[in-house]
Amino acid sequence: MLPPKRLPRALRRAWLRTLARLSDRPLSENTVLLAFAVAIGLAGALGVALFYGLIDLAYLLLFDTFGARVPTSFEWVRRPLVTGAGLAAAWWVMRRLAPGDDGLNVPDVQVAVARRGGVIPARPALARTAASALTVGGGASAGSEGPVAVLGATVGSGLGRLFRVEPGRMRILVGAGAAAGISAAFSAPLAGAFFALEQILGSLAVSAFPPVVVASVVAAVATEGIFGANPAFAVVVQHGPPLAREVLLLYPLLGVLTGVLGALFIKMYYAALDGGARIPGPEALRPWLGGALVGVAATATGGLLVGTGHLAIPEFLFGGAAWWVLLGLAVGKIAVTALTFGAGGSGGVFTPALYIGAAAGGAFGVGAASLFPASVPHPEAYALVGMGALVVATLEAPLTGILLVFEITGDYAIVLPLMLTAGVAHVVSRRLQSASLYGVWLARRGEDLTGGRDASVLASMTVADAYDPDPQVIGEAATVTQLLEHLRPGARTHFPVVDRDLRPVGMVGITELGRLARDEAHLAPILLAADVADPVEPVHPDHSLLDALRRMGARGISALPVTDPTTGRLAGVLDRGLLLAAYERALAGGADGSP
Repeated sequence: MLPPKRLPRALRRAWLRTLARLSDRPLSENTVLLAFAVAIGLAGALGVALFYGLIDLAYLLLFDTFGARVPTSFEWVRRPLVTGAGLAAAWWVMRRLAPGDDGLNVPDVQVAVARRGGVIPARPALARTAASALTVGGGASAGSEGPVAVLGATVGSGLGRLFRVEPGRMRILVGAGAAAGISAAFSAPLAGAFFALEQILGSLAVSAFPPVVVASVVAAVATEGIFGANPAFAVVVQHGPPLAREVLLLYPLLGVLTGVLGALFIKMYYAALDGGARIPGPEALRPWLGGALVGVAATATGGLLVGTGHLAIPEFLFGGAAWWVLLGLAVGKIAVTALTFGAGGSGGVFTPALYIGAAAGGAFGVGAASLFPASVPHPEAYALVGMGALVVATLEAPLTGILLVFEITGDYAIVLPLMLTAGVAHVVSRRLQSASLYGVWLARRGEDLTGGRDASVLASMTVADAYDPDPQVIGEAATVTQLLEHLRPGARTHFPVVDRDLRPVGMVGITELGRLARDEAHLAPILLAADVADPVEPVHPDHSLLDALRRMGARGISALPVTDPTTGRLAGVLDRGLLLAAYERALAGGADGSP
């Protein structure tokens, strides 16, 4: 969606007049946001339908047209050639449509929300969508749900820019778009909403909840109208609650297994990215080589590792094969997914994580049922629990993983073992791998959003953006009577006490002055300002506001002196009020201060 500045001048003037009329209408903010949410939900459903159509088109062109030129008797040549062509086409699209850009993925959207006020450029997002369709349609191992979440977020951002929404509300629209994409892909509105809240917005703020939920629900309903009421996974669900010994003994062991595989997935993913970048020769050769290897693995397994796009999770993973076959497929899926992205493919990691979890859980369930048939009446339940646990271990999205499996099964009895398994998987994975797959991506680019979006905004700002450079200063030799002169209406609440060289000795607050006033007669002859001042470690103008806030919290104080780092002299005062005001300005004008 094009921002107003790119419209022809006459249309732009007409559009600005329309916006002015809309702003004059007495509409509440919630009404406007919910109207946007409905539009984003519908657009998200249409985007999913379009993206799936692109996958089908890519499959038709690559397999039924290009691949048909190779005789079917040469399948060991045909499949690697087709998958290599798909990855090469995806690589070319990214270089042609978004040169010098890696496109957009979920961590990119997280950064846009945290740093750029929710502004997402449309061109690299559309390039990534097309490249992902070619990757998935060409038979490589990538997910289609990550791209639709990014596409939905891009729609939300474009709509916000078109209507000139302020950055704080733009972030909510971006989250609503991501929720619509996930909800439409899985027909899981709860999982879609909480994916947006915990992964995109990084907050369960009440103000964001209604539009995100509305967009998610509308997308799910609209998608059902387009594709019909088809479940995301056609599996037999366990009947009745799990046995107590299963919950206490077996499911924690499944958590250990999925935690180990989650850490392995993350490590192999980035090892393949680094290894692919070091392959000698022309860069354009890399997708052909990687695609050929993925195609060989797909041929060797009869296509079980990759499928033909969309969810691509075969039913037999849910306990329909020997345990060692299922476990081998779980490890094989990790390898071909890493190869796909290392070779320059595009797509999401959500679906591969679900596949790995289903295969690992299915292997565990089948193995446990053979050893303890009386204790494991429903081995398919372990595959479902494994899906959610692997999502938590790999993507660090606990609410999304749990709610997704619950919505797929509709069985509340599975929630208790799922929560326990996911918790164990998360602990084990973080012990073996310090950050999630998204977290490693951010860390490799110098981004740190682990403290939440609020912390990232404060970390991006410095004390120089907020402090008062002209405070009321008190000399260290001032008497109590002179101190009490600052107790007057309109006076400031914190005063730096300085020595003769204007170096801070400490801070005096209005509360301490009030206590002095009560005992002025007794204290005036014996105390000076230096005796009353509370020693406080100063901050420098180039320190981050997050660092300053943490110092305030550690000491239980609400103001800090600001000093020149070279001379040590007082440069000003920073208090909580000034810090919060700067934070609110950042939210109103974009996290990076941009309009």
